[in-house]
Amino acid sequence: MIKKLLASVREFKKPTILTSIFVFLEVAIDCLLPFIVSDLVTQIERNCTMDVIVEKGILLAVLAVISLILGAAAGSFCATASCGFARNLRKDLFYRVQDFSFENIDKFSSASLVTRMTTDVNNVQHAYMMIIRTAVRSPLMIIFSFIMAFVMGGALGIVFAVVIPILGIGLFLIIRKVTPLFKRGFRKYDELNETIEENIRGMRVVKTFVREGYEIEKFGREAKGMEAIFARAEKILAFNNPLMQICMNLNMLVIMVFGSYLILQGRGSEGGIGVGQLSGMLTYGVQILFNLQMLSFIFVMLTMSAESTRRIVEVLDTYPTLTSPEGAVQEVADGSIDFEGVSFKYSLTAEKMALSNIDLHIASGETIGVIGGTGSSKTTLIQLISRLYDVTEGCVKVGGRDVREYDLTALRDRVAVVLQKNVLFSGTIAENLRWGNPDATDEELAGACHLAQADEFISRFPEGYQTHIEQGGTNVSGGQKQRLCIARALLKKPKVLILDDSTSAVDTRTDAYIRAGMAKFIPSTTKIIIAQRLTSVMNADRIVIMENGTISAVGTHEELLANNSLYRDIWNSQQSSHTEGGSEA
Repeated sequence: MIKKLLASVREFKKPTILTSIFVFLEVAIDCLLPFIVSDLVTQIERNCTMDVIVEKGILLAVLAVISLILGAAAGSFCATASCGFARNLRKDLFYRVQDFSFENIDKFSSASLVTRMTTDVNNVQHAYMMIIRTAVRSPLMIIFSFIMAFVMGGALGIVFAVVIPILGIGLFLIIRKVTPLFKRGFRKYDELNETIEENIRGMRVVKTFVREGYEIEKFGREAKGMEAIFARAEKILAFNNPLMQICMNLNMLVIMVFGSYLILQGRGSEGGIGVGQLSGMLTYGVQILFNLQMLSFIFVMLTMSAESTRRIVEVLDTYPTLTSPEGAVQEVADGSIDFEGVSFKYSLTAEKMALSNIDLHIASGETIGVIGGTGSSKTTLIQLISRLYDVTEGCVKVGGRDVREYDLTALRDRVAVVLQKNVLFSGTIAENLRWGNPDATDEELAGACHLAQADEFISRFPEGYQTHIEQGGTNVSGGQKQRLCIARALLKKPKVLILDDSTSAVDTRTDAYIRAGMAKFIPSTTKIIIAQRLTSVMNADRIVIMENGTISAVGTHEELLANNSLYRDIWNSQQSSHTEGGSEA
């Protein structure tokens, strides 16, 4: 797991190593300072000259300045290394998510992925920063201080060896209790983010149904649950500080009592210790216990970041289930589509197939209408064409080749899909349209928009194609959004164009203009139109009726009207209710 994270250090290995080197040098000087101070006190006690005091003072000042410079350099390199590591880690996570198939994305909620790229990465960044600086500094300081304490105080240095096991046992018990709480807490964090995301995305619905109170109560429950878990964890972690203080005070007390006793016992003899040595021992004692406290803080940070690390590595270890094969086909010959004995289910453990025994052959340039009730797997069918999922049984061919033989980018560049729930990104209309073709000229934008019947409303905007689209396209209507998305898909110049109920918010007259324009200007493009309104597909070359994941009938409008009772009932129902006269949303 750690090895997986360290792969994100990359070009920041040098500042990471330099941080440790400067910390080592800083610690060496910091441990030397008390020894010099102790020697100075001893010299003063023995009535040394002023020259000795000045000499020692200058040496202390020089060493202090050098220590300051080394500490600043270590801090600078540490900041560069930790921030760079976090940047690379976020990039690695984001790039991995971009490669995910729909099957991979189904395993993670969007709120969870956002949390992993923000909060979890921040936790790991702080842990990394502590490890390369404090986790290097504290053990070195403890070891050097321990050695110097034994050199100066002899047997009195054993006091420090007693404190460490006490602290170790205490830390072990604290971490053992806290780790499961952090795991539960981060799961709650995901749930809270999911609630927030859902609320913001559905704010218009919340206000329409006056459900603000319910949403506030729901958020309060989630926040209270998360608060309870983290509060309990923090209460347990709070024992760390008093434990350290008790050990530190007891240690100082023992050193003071026995050190003073040894001073009194040693007066007049060469074997005793002096005031200078006692002051040095006290300084080393503070250094040892302070750095033990820092180590305990590092353990707490590592405990918190351990769950974050696991969640990040879980994403990094999730490899795309769909990849391009070696020697992948780069060109799609034409827009022909063949479903040969296709069956599909979303999960290998699922008991029921979403699609069963699909056999359908579509010629290049043909227009196919697809209708069926909710849950009949119309969208599932078209998702197999651009290989958003792989078939469970059988095969899907585009341009005469199995879609699994194509390079994914090449295939999806030639199969354009416009969904019912369209997505526009914040930016200008022109920027959104150029998602279809980054190199499209202004004339090509205008041509695609004319075909999609979008030029009519774009021309009414004061800034035209430079009109800014808010995030999610909230400042345009549903019908306008659908037409912009159709134009965006047309700019790809696809061999296959799939419209998945993508004119549902458009009035029937505009819908008819769009279909007529496509028939006239892109006759060689295979068009698959999923629709609820039969008027949207009645002029198709063939209409496919789907029921319960199977194809129940295929034919022209006239053939189905004459021979298929289900189609006839739908047609009569829509005619009588005048659904075809609906207006744009």
